[in-house]
Amino acid sequence: MKKNIIVIVSMLSLLLTGCQATSGSSDGFFHTFLINPLIWLLEFNAHLFHGNYGLSIILATLLIRILILPLTMKQYKTQLKMKGKMDNLKPEMAAIQEKIKHTKDPVKKQELQKEMMALYQKHGVNPLNMGCLPMLIQMPILMGFYYAIKASHEIATHSFLWYNLGQADMIMAVIAGVIYYLQFKVSLKQMPTEQQASMKFMGLLSPVMILFVSFSAPAALPLYWSVGGLFMIVQTYTLQKLYKREPKQEVLTSPETLNES
Repeated sequence: MKKNIIVIVSMLSLLLTGCQATSGSSDGFFHTFLINPLIWLLEFNAHLFHGNYGLSIILATLLIRILILPLTMKQYKTQLKMKGKMDNLKPEMAAIQEKIKHTKDPVKKQELQKEMMALYQKHGVNPLNMGCLPMLIQMPILMGFYYAIKASHEIATHSFLWYNLGQADMIMAVIAGVIYYLQFKVSLKQMPTEQQASMKFMGLLSPVMILFVSFSAPAALPLYWSVGGLFMIVQTYTLQKLYKREPKQEVLTSPETLNES
């Protein structure tokens, strides 16, 4: 769990560093294969909406979310299955955790922790499996969006609703932070209880960092975050309906299958 959090925090820190940096070259790998295609996509979408770059960013965001939807669905199924398994293991886990809590002997504690890991392994549970791939994939895309926005003269000079897309806007920054916090609260319900306690840190860190970046970034970036966050909220509720009964069947059959093998 801690390793996953470290990876995510590192990627977010890299984003912050990247957002503050400037690049004088337009011929690098990152620029050629990510920034330029995103600029083209934003300009193409803008033509569809008669020069409205706000709607262009919204459409581009939805397209990106749809492209990574298969990975997100796989992540959701993994989390739901893990939650069901962890819920079934609660009585045994609680007994071991209670022993660990009241044991002062370091050797005994280590033995109990090994017993806990053996319990996870027996039932096919991986407590470190958070399904972070979709989140990690978004990081280079997010950085590409930032530089595409900075490199696009059209976006920098166009307005959407009440704000200029190329300038920072405090209202949009707050909206993006709030939406991402709500999105996290919705997705948190699908995680095992043990993961929820550890992931509450991320629930505060992500919106705060988004808020921090958005205060100084062009308003087009929090617009991207806001639309993406709303999409994920709707997506989570939709997947809840879609996979509502599936995990229970897997949890019931999984231990038997493991014992037979």
